[in-house]
Amino acid sequence: MSTTVGPQQSASSAPRSRGVARALPGLALGAAVSAAALGFNRWVPSLSPLLVAIVVGATLANTGRVGARLEPGLAVASRRLLRLGVALLGLQLALGDVLRLGWGVIAAVVAVVTLGIAGGVVVGRLLGLSRSQTLLIAGGFSICGAAAAAAVDGVIESEDDELVTSVALVVLFGTAMIPLLPLAAGWIGLAPVQAGMWAGASIHEVAQVVAASDVIGSSALAVGVVVKLGRVLMLAPVLALIGLAERRRAGESGAGTSGDGSAAEESAGGGRGGRPPLVPLFVVGFVALMALRTTGVLPTGVLSLAKWGETALLTIAMFALGTGVRVASLRRVGPRPFVLAAATTVWVAVVALGGILLAT
Repeated sequence: MSTTVGPQQSASSAPRSRGVARALPGLALGAAVSAAALGFNRWVPSLSPLLVAIVVGATLANTGRVGARLEPGLAVASRRLLRLGVALLGLQLALGDVLRLGWGVIAAVVAVVTLGIAGGVVVGRLLGLSRSQTLLIAGGFSICGAAAAAAVDGVIESEDDELVTSVALVVLFGTAMIPLLPLAAGWIGLAPVQAGMWAGASIHEVAQVVAASDVIGSSALAVGVVVKLGRVLMLAPVLALIGLAERRRAGESGAGTSGDGSAAEESAGGGRGGRPPLVPLFVVGFVALMALRTTGVLPTGVLSLAKWGETALLTIAMFALGTGVRVASLRRVGPRPFVLAAATTVWVAVVALGGILLAT
């Protein structure tokens, strides 16, 4: 019995195949850069492949080597692949590891995230920055850097330049903290374990925490990473709260779905062009995978493979975001985002230090 493809099916599949073909060059370049960055990371473990990818992307963009042919694939990488990578972050988190830190340190982590975002929002308003730019910087700097900023971008309406600016600032200020925090910890007289906790509670990216903790010493490394993952754990509830606030704002302004199928796009985590989702699908995936990791049923080999996949996806996405980092654009945004980034970095570090000292 033969089957035939009707004209409607052919018409719908043709644009889809053309879209895939258009995305291939950008995705292929992103995959190549990701492979190179991951290989470089094996040679220099303290250097995050995500940061390498951002720098490569920004370098290519500012030397005029990112043409229109690459843009469709880069757009897919900076949205869909990034959200998939954020969801896979859940497999890094086992609730038992975080609970073993003790309730004092857990309270300090919660304080860092909540007070960090609140303080960033206040400073952003005082500086006259847009609400979206403020939330991207405050959320990224308070939780887990570029991945958090991109996750926040998934539940709010923001401009592409605003996300790119936030990611660039995460790289700049988080990298600066790698040598500065160990120096400050030594000057204050913190024990290595306390210094590692401070690094995990205040530095933006996981890889930056690893680099700074490694400078402090081996006893600081493990505890620093676990404290940092405790901050990553806050990603899901923070995004749910932001999503709820966005839905209320959209409802008050009379925004809604257009009735032409845009609701499906909203549920995918976009939120653009309609009422934002309460909890985007990638956040649901993050929570589900975290719960799965906590059960302990997954073998080490699967977790290692998932970790590699998550890093590869986020590296491709960071390369794509890096291609949007244009020097001319950063000049155009002016000094205010830099001031907010500096103020949020200092504020988060101060709250983290106070919390760790009280907890230990």
